[in-house]
Amino acid sequence: MDVVRQIKTYNVGRDPERLSLKYQRMRSSPFGFLRGTCHLFYWQLPTSGLFKSAPLTWICGDLHLENFGSYKGNNRLAYFDLNDFDEGALAPASWELIRMLTSLLVGAESLSIKPAEARALCSIFLDSYAAALTAGKAYWIERETAHGVIRDLLNGLTNRKRADFLKTRTILKGKKRVLKVDGKKALPVSDVQRKAVTEFLVGFAATQSQPEFFKVLDVARRIAGTGSLGVNRFAILVEGKGYPAGHYLLDLKQALPSSVAPYLQPLQPKWRSDAHRIVEIQRRMQAVSVALLQPVRFDDGNYVLRELQPLEDRVSLDQTHQTLDQLKLIVRNMGQMLAWAQLRSAGRQGSATADELIAFGARKKWKNKLLTKAASCASQVKKDALTFNASYDAGDFDA
Repeated sequence: MDVVRQIKTYNVGRDPERLSLKYQRMRSSPFGFLRGTCHLFYWQLPTSGLFKSAPLTWICGDLHLENFGSYKGNNRLAYFDLNDFDEGALAPASWELIRMLTSLLVGAESLSIKPAEARALCSIFLDSYAAALTAGKAYWIERETAHGVIRDLLNGLTNRKRADFLKTRTILKGKKRVLKVDGKKALPVSDVQRKAVTEFLVGFAATQSQPEFFKVLDVARRIAGTGSLGVNRFAILVEGKGYPAGHYLLDLKQALPSSVAPYLQPLQPKWRSDAHRIVEIQRRMQAVSVALLQPVRFDDGNYVLRELQPLEDRVSLDQTHQTLDQLKLIVRNMGQMLAWAQLRSAGRQGSATADELIAFGARKKWKNKLLTKAASCASQVKKDALTFNASYDAGDFDA
C-alpha cells in the first residue's frame, strides 16, 4: 500500500469538515505531517535489532515536542507532563524515544534552528533521559522549580482566572453563556448531536455526587490537535459552580485503537475498551492526571471524558522567539519527564521493572544507534510529506 492510500484508508469515516482541517495542517509543514500520521510512522518503523533489545515500557505512543503541556490535576494543582495517550501501548522503550527524536529533527525548520542544532537537542534529550532513568526515582516538575517556558506555562495556568478562560471559549447571549463557535476551536453541532450529548450527561450526572455540576449549557464539535482531527469530539459547557464565572468546560472524545499496538501483538493486555486503555495508561504514566479523567460509553461507542485542556498550555513550535538555550532546557526537562513516566509505570502488566530500566539507562551503545535510526526516520517522514503535498495540491484529498 502506498503512502497516499494508507493515509486515506486510515482516515475513512471521519467528520469531513474537521478531516479537511487535518489535511490542511499536515500540508503546512513536515512537522504537521508527522503529527497527523502516527499510524504511518509505525507502519514504516524498522523494528529489528535495537528495537527488540530495549526493555518494555508503557508509552504514550505519539511523543513529540508538542505533546507535553501544563494542566490542572484532579487535586486542582498545576502540573507539566506528557499529554495525549490515544496511541498508548506496551512497547520497547526505544519506540517512544525514536518518535521524539524524529520530531526534533523534522521540526528543526519550524523551530528556526539548524540541522546540527537539532541533532544536539536530540543528544541532550537522550542524555537527560538516561540520567533520570539511571537515578531510578520518579519525580515531577513543580512551579517553584521550573524554568523558562515551562515555568511560564505553569504560572499562566496557576494564575488564570476561570472568568478569563471562559471569555476565550464562550460568549454571552443575554444572561446566558454559550460556546464560541468560530471555526478555529469549535464548530456547530446538529440537533441530533446536541440531544445525544445532553442525554448522555444527564445519565452521567445521575451517578455523580454533585449532579447539578454537569447540567449542559451548550455543546460544540471541538477542533484540537492534528492526528485526531475528524474523530468524534465535543466541547461541552456545563453549569459547574454557577453563573457567571463558575461554569466548566468538558472534553468528550471518541477512543480509537492504538496505531502502535498492532505491531506489538500479543504483548498487549486485554482492555475492557480503548477508552479504558487510554485512561489507565495516562494514570500510570502521569504524576497526577487531568481533572475528571474517565472512560465512558456514549452513542454506542467508547469515549474519554475529562476537563477540557486548552491547547495554548502546550509547548508550541510556533514560539520561534525561543532561544537555543531555552530549547535546550525544555528538551532536557522532557527527557527527564519521559524517564520518570516510565519509572512510575514500571512493573505493570508486563512492563520492565525499575531495576531493568535503571540498567538500560546505564548502557552506552544504544544512544548512537538511536540517533542514527532517528535520522533515517526523519528522512522518510520528509519524503512522505513531499508525496502527500503533491497529492494534496492535485486535489486528491478534497473532502
